[in-house]
Amino acid sequence: MRDTFFSWNISFNRNHRVTLLVVLFSFYIILCTLLSSCGSRTDPSSKAAVPTRVKSKEIKNENSTSQTEADTAIEVMDEKEIRFNGQLKRYFSFKEFQLVLGKPDSTKLLSEIEPCTTIFQEADGSVDPEARYLYKNGSRFECSRGKVAIDQVRFSDGDFLIFHHQSLNKNTTVSALKKLFPNAAKYIADIDVADEGKLQVMLLREDKDNVSDGHIKIFIKNGKLYSMHWWFPC
Repeated sequence: MRDTFFSWNISFNRNHRVTLLVVLFSFYIILCTLLSSCGSRTDPSSKAAVPTRVKSKEIKNENSTSQTEADTAIEVMDEKEIRFNGQLKRYFSFKEFQLVLGKPDSTKLLSEIEPCTTIFQEADGSVDPEARYLYKNGSRFECSRGKVAIDQVRFSDGDFLIFHHQSLNKNTTVSALKKLFPNAAKYIADIDVADEGKLQVMLLREDKDNVSDGHIKIFIKNGKLYSMHWWFPC
């Protein structure tokens, strides 16, 4: 009986030791695995930092490109920012014309001239048969159904424009125009104009978004501002 008990006790101790060793070994394997996993894991914040820096560079490059385009774009003469003879906008009524400028020096029906484009042309392409050009001090205006718009300005005969708080008149020099429109001034060209001879011309945009297909022609004669025309393609 004692031998049996002793034998069973030895067997129990052995089994207990084996079980303990298995548990310790398993714990060791799990611990090593955890340590290895932690050591090889990359800090998430470091991964996020790289795309952030790249994105920042991309935004900086886009802003730089936009700024460069803005710095080199031909300047805009927005019709809302001008005042003819310091008082009239580009569009006004015939009553305002008479009040500020008096009676026209002469008039001519558009149907007699048949211009390829008109300012007050209807959506269907038609033009009021009574629409006409008004001429005053060499400048030309289009008039239709009581509405008037500036078409051409002749500075040489005394008319002038206020633009950005500056007066553009017959005494405005090429140098002054270059300061006001530095990008457009880079493309000043010589041109032969019917009944006018050889002039210099500079082009301006009508709006910053380039919605209009037309542009503004600034004519220079003998180094001074001579005339201006709102041009639109046929």
